[in-house]
Amino acid sequence: MSRGCPCTPEPNSQASNAASLHCNKLHATDWLKDTKPPKGYPGSDIVEVRFKNSRKDFFRASDDLELEVGDIVAVESSPGHDLGIVSLAGEVVRLQLKKKKVNAKTAEFRKVYRKAKASDIEKWTLAIKQEEETMFRSRTMAQSLNLSMKISDVEYQGDRTKAIFYYTADERVDFRELIRVLADAFNVRIEMRQIGMRQEASRLGGIGSCGRELCCGTWLTQFRSVSTNAARTQQLSLNPHKLAGQCSKLKCCINYENDTYNDAMKDFPRLNTDLYTEKGQAVFQKIDVLKKMMGYAYKDNFPEMIMVPVERVKEIIRLNREKKLPPDLLGNETTDFEDYKTPNNNIKSNLEDSLNRFDKPEKHKKRRKRKSKSRGQNNN
Repeated sequence: MSRGCPCTPEPNSQASNAASLHCNKLHATDWLKDTKPPKGYPGSDIVEVRFKNSRKDFFRASDDLELEVGDIVAVESSPGHDLGIVSLAGEVVRLQLKKKKVNAKTAEFRKVYRKAKASDIEKWTLAIKQEEETMFRSRTMAQSLNLSMKISDVEYQGDRTKAIFYYTADERVDFRELIRVLADAFNVRIEMRQIGMRQEASRLGGIGSCGRELCCGTWLTQFRSVSTNAARTQQLSLNPHKLAGQCSKLKCCINYENDTYNDAMKDFPRLNTDLYTEKGQAVFQKIDVLKKMMGYAYKDNFPEMIMVPVERVKEIIRLNREKKLPPDLLGNETTDFEDYKTPNNNIKSNLEDSLNRFDKPEKHKKRRKRKSKSRGQNNN
């Protein structure tokens, strides 16, 4: 599944049946698949090939080689050749190159040798099966050498002449001795690549606290820095256990709605501004950005918080600057905002939101029937 195959490809089967690129990490949809180019329009000889997890690259295919999405191909690598799955082909590749700011005329692309043979696929599947065992053995070797690093993933090259070890470390690690030990143990060329915590989470994948797959493992390609100011703007609890994701960093989804909150906050006055009315001085306590409400409480009655519209707060601030005192926070519109007072809980609304609200009328009916039966028996 990490390479885009829902099942292990068999050497003698068609590659397109084994390689299904739906619901995989960083899957790209070819929305120009059913659109035919005009006559005489030059076709694109560049294809996008995906490897394990989110590793992708562009390769140039020869004119006599017709490739489709899902084909397993042998591509140029250093050294030897690697096996991957064609994830994009056709006109949509040019748009993908433009999106990633790659000039197709000046950039140098490695070649696509051929479609994978039965022997290539057989060697490839054997190498994939050894990756998990190799990762666990490499971890024990790193611990025996007292290296402060964590090997999170291993990827074998298609011809099994090279293995890439992905690791995370807080400090700089001297792994020269580890490379010698790994090369002697697995008889392949070793390449070490350091990745960050977010990249590690994207490669391993998982389920987030929202109940869905991790964004970094499905569609997110660029990692923006997330600050605690975004959490403060959205009035989120600054609890590291709730704000941190599986990578132990702040969740990337905090940035999704941050721009909306920043635009809405432009209409709000300063939060530390006190309001003065005939009832007394009101101090700011809470804010509801999306509803455009601000919560204030009088100094002599802190438990009772009143939600005031932003326009009303601006009006009170304007009156205070003119050295005028409004009668209260809500003015003449007190009756319209009774529901926003926190101590006055609406019992009727709580009953309407209850999950058992449909069962209560039936219970009353049963009681009434019992009472009517008992009254009839008494009369008799």
